[in-house]
Amino acid sequence: MTDTLDTQRKKLRIRAWRRGFKEADLILGRFCDDNIDSLDKAGLDAFEALLDQSDQDVYGWIIGREPVPAEFDTPVMDRLKAFRVDADAAFGDGPKA
Repeated sequence: MTDTLDTQRKKLRIRAWRRGFKEADLILGRFCDDNIDSLDKAGLDAFEALLDQSDQDVYGWIIGREPVPAEFDTPVMDRLKAFRVDADAAFGDGPKA
């Protein structure tokens, strides 16, 4: 099972960084680099399901532009949203007052 999970993680790393939409690459790729090893099988499957969706949709869900459909409203999506907020704060790109 570990070999299967390792293979899935390697494939997801490649897919997360090669989206074709720069903003999605940066969020999904960095999230993947920082979190993929801590995801269990269910988390990996949830992340893979997100990567199967269009960049515009996933990006809109992450930034809160559009509501997340129930089937993608998972703990992985929650972690992605938190990761994005933390990254924005770290780079000074957070919400302006």
